[in-house]
Amino acid sequence: MARCLIGCGSNLGQRREQLDRALELLRYMPGVQIEAVSRYRETPPVGGPAGQGAFLNGACLIQTELPPRTVLEMLAAVENTLHRERHDRWGERTIDLDLLLYDDLILDSADLTVPHPRMATRRFVLEPAAEIAADLRHPSAGCTIADLLDNISTTSPLVAVVGVPGSGATEVAATVADATLARLLHAPEPLPFGAERMPSPLTHWRRTLDAWATALALAAVRDEPHGIVADYWCDMLPIAASESLADDEFVRFRADVDAVAAETLVPQVAILLVADAAVIADRVAFRARQARHHTDLFADLASAAVLCDHEGGDRVAPLMRLQDRLIRRLRMAGERDERTPKAVILVDSSDLARATDEAVAAVEAML
Repeated sequence: MARCLIGCGSNLGQRREQLDRALELLRYMPGVQIEAVSRYRETPPVGGPAGQGAFLNGACLIQTELPPRTVLEMLAAVENTLHRERHDRWGERTIDLDLLLYDDLILDSADLTVPHPRMATRRFVLEPAAEIAADLRHPSAGCTIADLLDNISTTSPLVAVVGVPGSGATEVAATVADATLARLLHAPEPLPFGAERMPSPLTHWRRTLDAWATALALAAVRDEPHGIVADYWCDMLPIAASESLADDEFVRFRADVDAVAAETLVPQVAILLVADAAVIADRVAFRARQARHHTDLFADLASAAVLCDHEGGDRVAPLMRLQDRLIRRLRMAGERDERTPKAVILVDSSDLARATDEAVAAVEAML
């Protein structure tokens, strides 16, 4: 029997009755046993169209012999029974049932992603979940539900909006900070791509590390009532430097990063912006066309130009390899360590406006 965590919500119609009815329907599903149900909590809507009513949110823990996709189909059947309509993204709904966790399964496919991709920053999910399943482990975060709730409850949390040059991390971070009144930290030095063609390339990476670490030093960061949003993270540097430094230099640089890590802030949350090669290529071309017009849009691509030009025919291949390494470091259980943010939200930044909305909603959901 698999243990599954289900998130429940309603903000349209008779909210409590609809949640009760959904749980009753689940209770009588073949192959399902309800182990625990949280109390309901009223929370404001996050994201979606303006003017929505408040939600009642809860969670239930079930045991089931059903495979994960059948559980998803079962939840959809319950929603349909209770007249769930899907018009606007994150819009009003009579009932919303989300498969949050299915044992220790990690699955990312077109029709099902488990663990739920946005649960790690959603207080309205984590609080009821922690009430009934505090010790349940989130397999990709490598910690418990209670740990995830504590993680977003930190005073002055640091949110790192990161991605390869051209992903929109700088632009999205600025908008998130503005929308949430957080303190904004821009990377004080660009990634020193092309340093391998200069004398002493390690020196250039160490200079960038010193600048980044100084800005994120524990002693230098004052309490911020609305938290901090940065468009960088010190542990990005060895990921970015891995193709630029010789093996012996990379080992020394990795040791340099490890040495300063204890004195710098580690993000509670990482919002990882990703885009496919065609999108990044379009942005590289846009940046080249606009170079004489002094636009700030995708300004981080200026430092990456030498990297793109060096590759020859496939100009964005180095950026795509860097993106793959970032995804592995932040999302794969085997790549994570104590300096990896517990909450990682992957956002497609092909549409920058939509990516910004998702990032803002992820941070607002922590409150």
